[in-house]
Amino acid sequence: MFGSRPCDGRAGGDQLKAHAPTSNAHPPWQQRFYAVRYSLPTWARHAEDRLAYTTNASGVRQLWSWDRATDTHTRLTKKPTGVSWGTPTPDGDRVVWFNDTAGDEVGRFVTTPFSGGPDVPLAPQLRPGWAGGCSLRRERSAVGRADPDGFSIAIVEHGQARTIVERTRPVSVAGLSADAELLALAHTEHGDVLHPTVEVVDPDGARVADISDGPGNTIEAAGWSPVPGDARLAVITEQRGRREVEVWEVRTGERTRCGTGLPGDVDVEGWWPDGSALLLAHEHLGQRSLLRHDLRNGHSSPIPLGAGTVSAASVRPDGSLWYVFESSSRPPTVRCRCDTSDVPLLTPAGDPAPDGVAYQSLHYANGEGDDVHAFLARPAGPPPYPLYVDVHGGPHWHVSETFDPFVQAWVDHGFAVLIPNYRGSTGYGKRWQDALEGDPGRPELTDVLAGRDHLVEAGIAEEDRIVLGGGSWGGYLTLQGIGTQPEAWSAAVAIVPVADYVAAYEDESPGLQEFDRGLFGGTPDDREDLFRERSPITYADRVRAPVLIITGANDTRCPKRQVDNYVAALQKHGVPHHYEVYEAGHGSMAIAENVRHQALSLDFVAEHLGTEPAQR
Repeated sequence: MFGSRPCDGRAGGDQLKAHAPTSNAHPPWQQRFYAVRYSLPTWARHAEDRLAYTTNASGVRQLWSWDRATDTHTRLTKKPTGVSWGTPTPDGDRVVWFNDTAGDEVGRFVTTPFSGGPDVPLAPQLRPGWAGGCSLRRERSAVGRADPDGFSIAIVEHGQARTIVERTRPVSVAGLSADAELLALAHTEHGDVLHPTVEVVDPDGARVADISDGPGNTIEAAGWSPVPGDARLAVITEQRGRREVEVWEVRTGERTRCGTGLPGDVDVEGWWPDGSALLLAHEHLGQRSLLRHDLRNGHSSPIPLGAGTVSAASVRPDGSLWYVFESSSRPPTVRCRCDTSDVPLLTPAGDPAPDGVAYQSLHYANGEGDDVHAFLARPAGPPPYPLYVDVHGGPHWHVSETFDPFVQAWVDHGFAVLIPNYRGSTGYGKRWQDALEGDPGRPELTDVLAGRDHLVEAGIAEEDRIVLGGGSWGGYLTLQGIGTQPEAWSAAVAIVPVADYVAAYEDESPGLQEFDRGLFGGTPDDREDLFRERSPITYADRVRAPVLIITGANDTRCPKRQVDNYVAALQKHGVPHHYEVYEAGHGSMAIAENVRHQALSLDFVAEHLGTEPAQR
């Protein structure tokens, strides 16, 4: 199954260790934030020992290169707001990443020398914009971007960029084939922005083929065969009600379903180097495991990894498996697995993160004929406990059984934490995910409130000390919840929220404007009543719970102006609140900033509910 070369589990070099923070001076809840973490390294297509990864080792997530032949680690970026992604160029000489302005997500793809140095634009001819995907090959690269005028795709060859696709609806790069002769695009030309599908074009933008399962069905490109000249593209489909994998032969149109016989959703992590098999990720009830799907006989074999969940995985050119493994109670580790061993690949310097409390999986009825799956983390001692209801963002996302320092911090301070995968979440089938279309902000809160009531009735939660909180879409639901369900919540913590939906729509990125048009069924002018009904600012006069709001000064997803409007409305109506603005965008990649936000949250709730303040 795997290559015979022994895995070389190597610790980070001295350059990396020099930047590792010391965490033993902090209480355990803070140590979980400060402990060093790595992303899964990516390697140069034609120089496999040249890799790139991101890490928080310097205190802010930054991009590093790794020469595996010499075990040399070099920090490439020093952005105050951090860098979340980077990958080597095919020859391994440089590393590509997206450089925005102070976290606003508007910028350019740039390249930095592998051993460090000044960055230069990958395509200097293109104006700054929102990123729309990037795919690198030796022959050419493809770059997607968006700006207020629309969406475009450019081909970059010999340092020159030429735009090959321009559209008014969202379109993005989904990947160049191994020989760079075919380019897959994620597009919404059929008019349904919530259910994109795939077309393939040549390097001049001429359409070669497209694939569709009809209105309301998404198809996602999930990776080309790694063999040059092979026109097979793995895709994710959902026409049978859940995410499944197919292999599409682009030249002939033939589609082969990769059935696993398992419940839940299936995604593609990658291909085996010879194109004979796919590495699949199977997700069910918050657990994510790996399978090897042999394309010659159609058989799927589980890859046993033990108790936990896989966050990311790739197959190396030698056939070894690299993956990130974690659980709700154990922090993530980057590992290498081959026929002879399974060992850590990158060993963090400094103190490890303390273990956390394992999540309990539970189901409860939502009162509308469905069961909601959720996770519950409980502190030591007998119930009832104060309860923090943690509402995830997205909305098309879901919570898995992964390690979360924010959740564990609430548990450390005596709270039970409920994390529901409400309607709209991914991972529970198409009907569940599509439930918000034309009805955003209502099904989610029905499901969240039912979870709150379930824990009160079970004697787990104290009815008069229940906090509603979340970030992004979770922040939106928090503010909408305390306005439309004012008797249910004792306090609230909303981070980078949508607070005034009409003003948010006016200021947000073009891609999110398209998303909102799809979700609401039109613009604020088209659906004025629905936008007003589903906007938290409409209910500011009904809020009774004290509310903490934290937002980014440069956020283009949930822009600051609309949050300012909501805070002014709270002030007008005499609602107790605290408003905190930090200098970044839609979230922070700085450890100290995240610790500060969590301490603010714990102290704010302690002030109003008499719970334990932040341990320092």
